[in-house]
Amino acid sequence: MNHPVRLQDPAPAPAAPAPRPRPRRRIRVAVLALSLLLAAFNLRIGVASVGPVLSDLRADLGLSEVVVSLLTTIPVIAFGVFAFLTPALSRRLGLHRLLAATMVALAAGIALRLQPGLAGLFAGTVVVGAAIAIANVLMPAAIKRDFSGHVGLMMGLYSTMLSVGAAVASGTTVPLLSRVGAWRPTLALWAIPALLAFLVLVPQLRQAPARDPRTHAATDAPPEAGEPSLRSLLHDPVALAVTALMGLQSMSYYAALTWVPTLFRDAGADAHTAGWMLSYSALIGMAGSLVTPALARRIRPVWLPVAVAAVLTAGAFAGLATAPTSAAYLWMTMLGLGQGASLSLSLTYIVQRSPDARHTGHVSMMAQGLGYLLAGLGPIGLGALYTATSGWTVPLLALIGLLALQLWAGVLASRERHVLANGG
Repeated sequence: MNHPVRLQDPAPAPAAPAPRPRPRRRIRVAVLALSLLLAAFNLRIGVASVGPVLSDLRADLGLSEVVVSLLTTIPVIAFGVFAFLTPALSRRLGLHRLLAATMVALAAGIALRLQPGLAGLFAGTVVVGAAIAIANVLMPAAIKRDFSGHVGLMMGLYSTMLSVGAAVASGTTVPLLSRVGAWRPTLALWAIPALLAFLVLVPQLRQAPARDPRTHAATDAPPEAGEPSLRSLLHDPVALAVTALMGLQSMSYYAALTWVPTLFRDAGADAHTAGWMLSYSALIGMAGSLVTPALARRIRPVWLPVAVAAVLTAGAFAGLATAPTSAAYLWMTMLGLGQGASLSLSLTYIVQRSPDARHTGHVSMMAQGLGYLLAGLGPIGLGALYTATSGWTVPLLALIGLLALQLWAGVLASRERHVLANGG
């Protein structure tokens, strides 16, 4: 009697192993984010630390207001001039190696100000400006490349760290001066954070970046093939709007950064109070920088954050022109929120209006190169108006007028479209 063969059920396939957490990758990403943010912390210190000691510097060297304002104007102009070198340098060295090199150059430029006489002071200022210029252009491209899924968060943190650096430098330079006793070694102390940022970047430098066998360009930099030309960007309305916004908000920012402490001292405040008010404004600016990119994604109409930032800044300038000390904290709160929001929006639009890292690098170069060349007129122009009118009313009214142009550029830049969307 034949018995039916009993087929055994096939053995169940072994369950796929659960994906293991990748702690090493998370650590690498965290260190990379930390290194970028520490670098960002240094990108305003070299300029923000000068404003609180301008009066001491001017008295020591016997310089006019216009000449002294060059110490904060030269870096901003350098931000524009040296920005155009960044794409070629990044292809040669790689993104992260070039960023590390800018931190070393920044520390060297700050330390160079220790040299006696005007030559070392102004030469160091040029080196500081050149280092910051290149890092300024690198940062949005690095964020677009390394954190493409978290652009809003990283751009908010990046612009916040810019404000943190400015706040720390503005608020502690005068107390440091009282302990150190001279303005040159006090300014030179700000080389230390740049060296710290370099040390944190060292893990990114252990291996040389891979090279494209055809172009020999570093593969961690945006590729040259297919990159947009500056000429095409100069004819693109989106790129022009982003550039105008960057330039106009930077003009307002650096003019205030340079002269607000002097304004308060002219109104009767002591050096500590004048420096603290600028630092307080930068601290408030951190809030504006941090939350604005996230809010801008949700708020409609899209131009509303730009308008609110411009109105807050205009109100602050109007208050400083009419009653600087009677409501100083109100004016500086408005100034911090307005300028912090404007800065983060202008940087965020560089990334959001670019379809990829390649375009981001070139839009960043154009917006910050041409934008900072325009912004360099702010500190020296404000100083010239102050000298010509012997007061702050006319200079501040001029800044309010420029805010109308900033609002117009910001409305155009806020539109949700990409540069060269028509293939230009």
